[in-house]
Amino acid sequence: MWIMPLKCILGVISSRWTLFFSLSLSMVGAETVTRPQKPYLWKAGPWDVCVAISCGSTGTETRKVWCVDAEGLNTHASRCPVAERPAPQRMCVRVCEWHSALYEWNISHWGPCIPISSPASITECVTAQYGLQRRQVTCMRRFNGTAVVSPQSCEAFLPPPGNEQACLLPCPQDCVLSTFSHWSACSRSCGPALQHRTRQVLVAPQYGGADCPSLTQTQSCNQGNAPPCPADQQEHGYSLWVGPWSACRVRGVSAGGRTTVDFNMDSSSRSLTTQSNSTVESYLVRRHAETDRHLSLHHHQYHDGTKTFFEIHIGYQTRQVRCTRNDGKNVMLSLCYHDSPVNFRSCVMPRECELSEWSAWSPCSKTCGAADQSPGYRKRKRSLRGMTLGWVQDCPSLEQREPCNVAGEHLPLCPRYHWLVTNWSECQIIPLIGQHDYHLRNSSFLCGGGIQTRDAYCVQTENNSTPSHKLRPVTRDLCSGTLPSLVQSCSITCPSYCKLSSWSEWGCCIHDNCMESQGNKGFRQRSRTVVGQIEGLTENCPHLLESEPCEDPVCFLWKVTSQGPCIPQDGVCGSGLQEQIATCLNITGEEVPTEWCTRDHPAQALPCVVPCPGDCVLSDWSPWTDCPDLCSSKHSEGRQSRTRLVLALPGMGGKMCPPTPDMVQSRPCKTSACVVFYWHVSPWGPCTPDPLLSITNITNGDSHSTCGFGTQLRRVTCVKVNNGPVSPKRCPDAFRPESVQSCLVPCQTDCIFTPFTEWSLCSSKCRTVNVTASSQSRHRIIIQTAANGGRDCPDTLYEERECDAAPICPTYRWQTHRWQKCILVPGSVRQAVGGSTESCGHGLETREVTCVGTDDVPANIGNCLEWAGPMPARVRPCHVTCRDVCTLSSWSRFSACQACGSWRIRTRSLTGRSKKRLKCQQGALYPLLEREPCPCSEFQSQAQGPWSPCVFPELRGQSSQQAGLGAYLQSLEETSRWRARGGVRECGQGLHYRALACLDYQGRLVNPVLCNNTGLEEEDCYVPCPLDCRLSDWSAWSTCSSSCGWGVRLRSQWLKEKAFNGGRPCPKLDLKNQAQVSEVSPCYSECDQYFWLPEPWSECTISPVQPLDVVEQEPACGEGVQARSKRCVKRGREQEAVNKSLCGQMESPVTTQSCLLPCPAHCVTSQWGQWSACPMSCDDNAYRWRVRNVLRRPQQGHMCSELNQTAPCVLNSTCFTYSYSNSEWSSCRLNDNAVCGRGYRTRLQICIRSDGKAVDLAFCRERSLGGELQAACEVSCPVNCLLSVWSPWSECSHTCGNQSQMLRSRVVVQEPGEGGQPCPLQLSQTKPCPIMPCYYWLLGDWSPCQIEGADCGDGMKQRNLTCVVHWGALQALSNSAAVEEDKCEKEERREREMELQIPCSVPCPGDCHLTEWSPWSSCQLMCLDGRGFGAQGHQARSRAVVPQVPESQSACPSPVYETRPCKGGVCHSYNWKTSGWRNNERNVWCQRSDGVNVTAGGCSPHNRPSTVRQCHPACTKPFSFCTQSGVCGCDKGFTEVMTSHGFLDYCTRSPGSDHKRADVKTSSGQLRNQRMLRDWVLQPVGPDGRVRPWMYGLMAAAFILILLITAMSFLLCKKTKDSASIEVPQKSLSLAYDGDVDM
Repeated sequence: MWIMPLKCILGVISSRWTLFFSLSLSMVGAETVTRPQKPYLWKAGPWDVCVAISCGSTGTETRKVWCVDAEGLNTHASRCPVAERPAPQRMCVRVCEWHSALYEWNISHWGPCIPISSPASITECVTAQYGLQRRQVTCMRRFNGTAVVSPQSCEAFLPPPGNEQACLLPCPQDCVLSTFSHWSACSRSCGPALQHRTRQVLVAPQYGGADCPSLTQTQSCNQGNAPPCPADQQEHGYSLWVGPWSACRVRGVSAGGRTTVDFNMDSSSRSLTTQSNSTVESYLVRRHAETDRHLSLHHHQYHDGTKTFFEIHIGYQTRQVRCTRNDGKNVMLSLCYHDSPVNFRSCVMPRECELSEWSAWSPCSKTCGAADQSPGYRKRKRSLRGMTLGWVQDCPSLEQREPCNVAGEHLPLCPRYHWLVTNWSECQIIPLIGQHDYHLRNSSFLCGGGIQTRDAYCVQTENNSTPSHKLRPVTRDLCSGTLPSLVQSCSITCPSYCKLSSWSEWGCCIHDNCMESQGNKGFRQRSRTVVGQIEGLTENCPHLLESEPCEDPVCFLWKVTSQGPCIPQDGVCGSGLQEQIATCLNITGEEVPTEWCTRDHPAQALPCVVPCPGDCVLSDWSPWTDCPDLCSSKHSEGRQSRTRLVLALPGMGGKMCPPTPDMVQSRPCKTSACVVFYWHVSPWGPCTPDPLLSITNITNGDSHSTCGFGTQLRRVTCVKVNNGPVSPKRCPDAFRPESVQSCLVPCQTDCIFTPFTEWSLCSSKCRTVNVTASSQSRHRIIIQTAANGGRDCPDTLYEERECDAAPICPTYRWQTHRWQKCILVPGSVRQAVGGSTESCGHGLETREVTCVGTDDVPANIGNCLEWAGPMPARVRPCHVTCRDVCTLSSWSRFSACQACGSWRIRTRSLTGRSKKRLKCQQGALYPLLEREPCPCSEFQSQAQGPWSPCVFPELRGQSSQQAGLGAYLQSLEETSRWRARGGVRECGQGLHYRALACLDYQGRLVNPVLCNNTGLEEEDCYVPCPLDCRLSDWSAWSTCSSSCGWGVRLRSQWLKEKAFNGGRPCPKLDLKNQAQVSEVSPCYSECDQYFWLPEPWSECTISPVQPLDVVEQEPACGEGVQARSKRCVKRGREQEAVNKSLCGQMESPVTTQSCLLPCPAHCVTSQWGQWSACPMSCDDNAYRWRVRNVLRRPQQGHMCSELNQTAPCVLNSTCFTYSYSNSEWSSCRLNDNAVCGRGYRTRLQICIRSDGKAVDLAFCRERSLGGELQAACEVSCPVNCLLSVWSPWSECSHTCGNQSQMLRSRVVVQEPGEGGQPCPLQLSQTKPCPIMPCYYWLLGDWSPCQIEGADCGDGMKQRNLTCVVHWGALQALSNSAAVEEDKCEKEERREREMELQIPCSVPCPGDCHLTEWSPWSSCQLMCLDGRGFGAQGHQARSRAVVPQVPESQSACPSPVYETRPCKGGVCHSYNWKTSGWRNNERNVWCQRSDGVNVTAGGCSPHNRPSTVRQCHPACTKPFSFCTQSGVCGCDKGFTEVMTSHGFLDYCTRSPGSDHKRADVKTSSGQLRNQRMLRDWVLQPVGPDGRVRPWMYGLMAAAFILILLITAMSFLLCKKTKDSASIEVPQKSLSLAYDGDVDM
């Protein structure tokens, strides 16, 4: 038995079913071909299901067929041609379900979008054009992937996918060319020649745009005047031409016979490489001798540990050699005299890379859904198993990358991050204190404005209810939002400034407790009040109540409230009784029950006397004078007195007046011992919990949580003024302040801190041996500090640990083997190309290179490429000496070095017959001496660059590790604290650094280690500390600026030292007061500060002049004189008299006045009482009155004068209104312990009478107050600039060179406030890095095109690759010095070696050739309305055709161009530019928006401006032409005659233009007025096209003149002469049309 393989079975089934499907489907008729010209057509429907007995068997299938007319309507079948009727039935094969597994449609990728727009639609393109994409759709067998001949096998199961689809393309881009270059010189100096000029492609045609026209213009030169070529010059010149090298072929393959020269071939048959107009990519050719090291791979690779050899095959290359004539013809090779050209060489057979399979795809980089919808990426890798060999492309990419999770619909949302902040720190005042505020620095209590700081940290946003302090901090870079404010202003409440009133008068002597009065000892008190209190603490205000001991205390007194008149007992005069009413009052004047007054009740009736007529009349007693402010002692005692006056003298028999001493009474004053006591209270103590009053969760008004009620205590002490504490019994107990009060207990606040951050990442790279293990760290942040006895913060906020040991880096190396024998080009090949049969010359030799690991175990090549660098060279050129080639001895050893920097040499010599050959004696070809510099180990250091800024050491307690592990998270919080403690070093002694360069004896840069230093030079430096602006102390308050009324007082501070080196600036100079700082306080000066104080009037005295012998019988009465004294006193100090000159003499009161002393029989009245008060409104209808009483009734015959008087209330005379007057506010004043913040300002208040006079405040107290006298104010804080700590030093900016430096920076946490210390300009510091030498592979300039052994043809341009050392700057490459090649990176050399050779060609004389590539054009985008489409633009370059002789123009190649994508392109627009008109012509050109002129493409030809200007209508009149202004004019010698519409009617010859006698002016006059004549003649028509008015007047004058001349000529001349009749009018016309003003 045998079993057929499954593949064969499937193949048989497949072929059979293919036959069936082909048979069945071949029976399918095509659809009816519609013919539009026929009115009736057949229509066929789709085929029905194949009807068969079973699947796989044949059957039939049917379809409907019907006839339709031209409009598509069904009609009878007889109208359609029967011969064209489609078949309604056909044979088929019934398909089984499992047949679908045999075939499938294979679909290729869509091809490029090809424009299909017609030329008409291209011109109408605005934004895009239609295109078409195609793809291949083939039917494939599933089991082996081969294509099926007929697609009907797949159509039986699934209709074919579409192979075409529409697409959109940008509008066509026409080719854009630059302007032409200048014409070249003639191609030769004799005979016919050519010269040319070229232009380059700026924009290549795209998307169906117009192709580029010719890039070259030629023209013949030396025509006609070209000198003939000399007779002795040969007719033709000859040049040896070589072609490009052929592909490398393996030896043993026939070369195809000897190369022959076809003399019948013209130059067009030579393979000049031409490129189509499509985009062509330029290529580079590597230098063979130096790049084979990386073009070859080792001989073997490893598969599962098995070694497989891949030998390097050495082949050969050949090239064509011809002899060409200067007219482009090929001639015999012998005509070209040259050494034997090399037309063969050895080469390496190319081999492509050997790659491993792709690894699995990595996980997608996008694992969550983000809002930006950007895709993620995944990648896979593969490794090298064998590298490229020979001249093939580089290895393909070893890594693939593709997008993934583009939409991200099913991905979880990406984590979000936001900022969290810690609690604000305590309010700090110290950072705001200036350097010179010594009293504040030494103060134990500071208040006022301050600053608070906090920290911000980044956390991941959680959707659950996790408390914020439980969130783990993450890296700050993850938070992209605005950083919250980290500094804010705050305030510590200062004790309130207590403005106190004056002490009141001492009160009555009262008992300590009036309700329980004991003994005769008591107290009397005086008080004062707080005026204009501002919010704040008032417990520090001084005491407001004082008391002193006294005797006979009385708490309740009887006071007489009313008294009746004195009623005589006899009813007329004499003794009588006076009733009075008394009320019991307390010390405050309030009425109390009568039983509280313990003393005797005043008598209800008092005895009194009513003077009778003739009695002496006395006044009432005056009030007791004030007692002096004296304390009782043994040596001094105060007294007070009162007086009364005689109002009327007694008459005869009347009661006499008492003696003068009885008119004065005195008594001792009740003095005290001047011992004053008061209660002193201490500040309230802390609030301690009271268990009996505990209530939790109570919040006070400051939004700080409280936990229950508690009590506060304070000490209350009795203090004696100016002495100290005394016994509490000395102070009245009734007024003792409270020593205990209830309070709210603040809750305990625990420390809140975040969890530790994640451990920082350890390095994933492998490590070398003996490398210190790295460490990782984590930290946490304090959110809230502990308070009120809460749980303290942990001590450990930063942890560090060592990372797990990283794996040791693997060790791989390249192992090289012995070089093999030199391989030459096979002899058969040399013979075929006409070479020598001797086996000698240049060849290649190879060696094996393997990759080995530890213990020389073979390893994969990719490991060595990764860890050991580029592969060593496996192929190198070699040479086998020929018999006729010069032979040389081996090189001798180098000579000994004499000194450092000297040279050593070695030599060799010619051997054998070579000594006699002239060719071998050429030193340039066969040098016999070589020299090289001697090694030298002398080095010297040289300082480079300026010194760095002065650098201060790090903060105390902060290690470099902490600074590098995120200490910036806490730096913002710490900044202000360091500022407060003075821990931030901003000045003082530091270090600055300067780089040192280490140079060898040749001045080349070397490693600083060779100079035995670190590469840095250190030096001490000093930065002066900032000094704040220093002001003087406050001056004393000045006197009031006004001697009368409102004024101001000033005190000032003056500048002592200006700010220095960034200290706090000085405040702006007060220009008004010429002081740096001034404070203003209002003041008021009494306008009558000094006034006259009159004494009481004396008694009225009468001094009549009587004879001496007359004895007075009656007392004198009638008019008399009163006198009084006066004193000049100062208001407020009336007891002391001052100089009388201080009081105004105009206001001096009278000291004498007349008075009336009543006679005994006259009526005696008291003095007038006070006028009654006028109403406050001072109405015009208001009155006031006053009264007086009768003290002694008159005798009969006499009457009392009026006892009542009334007077109208007159404003500002007898009636006044009063109002408050407030001063301006004073300057804002702060507490003595405050720098800024909340202060107070005050103002004064006086009472002003309506006539403008200041009066006592009592007059205004009945009215409302005139506003506050004290108000709060703010003084801006001088916030210093707050900075973060310095960041850690960065890595060096460059790995080598003198431009490398390290950087550290800091940020401004708080900008300076008004008057604060400004931010320093230096927010970053740099420090030089050690100068390490920079090694660089320097590419030299391209050599001229080198053609080996020929004059023209294909060759190579080469340039050298040199390892140089330089100083790091770009300009330093020009001063670089060559060093050993092992100093430079081998991998960089591999990249650079790709650019060491490029192919080139040298045209032979007479060849039509291409120019070199033009420079790349600027990068231009595809744009629409100035906006670019796509991220990439395109650049173009081109090669133009250069013909040399006319004979070779027909064989010229086509010009070529190429494009490449570029980044950073711009949109260009194109516009037509025109020059000015000149002779009705102008230049028109197209210009790009960047100013580049173009000659083809760019501008639309439909919008091209005209280059020739024409008049409308055309100038068809004789002698007319089109002028510059666009109107028709006449030629020189003719005058324009215009129509009424301003158009040229005809041209008339100007008179005198052909006759010398017609000109009556001199030539100078004509020259002088030529311009004026031209203007007059050429401008007879105005700008509106109408004839000027003066033209009509001129024509009328000319007509009259002609008539006059004609009449005179007729009268004077009897016979008219023809000549005169012609000449005279011409002369007149000349005068008429001249227009010269001199005429």
